[in-house]
Amino acid sequence: MLVPVLPELERIPRLELAIAPTPLQGAPRLAAALGLQRLLVKRDDNTGLALGGNKARKLEYLVAEALAQDADVLVTRGGPQSNHCRATAAAARVVGMDAHLVFEGDPIEELAGNLLLDRLLGARWTFAGAGRDVEQRMQEVAADMRSEGRRPYVVPGGGSSGRGALGYVRAALELAGQWAEVGVRPRYVVAAAGSCGTLAGLTLGLALAGSEAQVVGVSVSTSIADRVARTREVMAEAGALLGVALPEARPLVWDQYVGAGYGIATELSTRALELAARRQGLILDPVYTAKALGGLIGELEAGRVRADDAVVFVHTGGTPALFADPAVYWGPPPA
Repeated sequence: MLVPVLPELERIPRLELAIAPTPLQGAPRLAAALGLQRLLVKRDDNTGLALGGNKARKLEYLVAEALAQDADVLVTRGGPQSNHCRATAAAARVVGMDAHLVFEGDPIEELAGNLLLDRLLGARWTFAGAGRDVEQRMQEVAADMRSEGRRPYVVPGGGSSGRGALGYVRAALELAGQWAEVGVRPRYVVAAAGSCGTLAGLTLGLALAGSEAQVVGVSVSTSIADRVARTREVMAEAGALLGVALPEARPLVWDQYVGAGYGIATELSTRALELAARRQGLILDPVYTAKALGGLIGELEAGRVRADDAVVFVHTGGTPALFADPAVYWGPPPA
């Protein structure tokens, strides 16, 4: 039983880029290893666009707007191993556009992981340079393109705007229908929290579906000081596009599992990566989903999540980062 898509959502232009609905799968062996009675995994790593991930859902709405504006190139930003940049480069090719990616920091010569896929997709890129504001550099790149007669559409970092979050409003309705079908009422819906677009869409969508499940974002970086405030801001933007009042719902943020920084392994994230693979055959990524599952492990061990709390874990993809530098993203190999 799928929860009907809101009429307000249906009237907003969308380009089908993601394979959906994605499965909601039980993970009984992983649940037992974590000390949970019930764990379900929403497989948004299987959305299909250039090895999948959550960005495909956001880009459905963003690229539709780019097409409506007659853009000929998508410009966006992120880290050198950005899943969002890789998915944007793929979405551009689906609709016959070019892509230009603006990366943080100094140039990297070695191509691995997502960078290798960016090159395969024919994307061009610019490195902002150490200490430079990557958002400002992206706007400069777009301005230069306009002066040359190009028609760039600037995709926000992570696809995290009100329009991009609509992809996860739709996903939340899909998810609520799936767990109703299997007779589960989850206590928590856990996802990695980066730029907050996925978190905003899930929180707004589940509120509009009438769900009482608590959306949880596990911070993977310290780039946003107040993720609840940022999530509410994106929710308000999405609600304005839908013409619906902003509900009171807000996410719970677990921000104590970042460790030394973005993309740097922790003991919990390494344990989560290995447990998911060895107990359930589930491949996570080292930057986002391993830290998110690591956060769930930490909360279980602290007693703040109970064994009888049914949990839905949203797998947002990102597995190409497993094939980047393992010393950076994985930490030391297991003994």
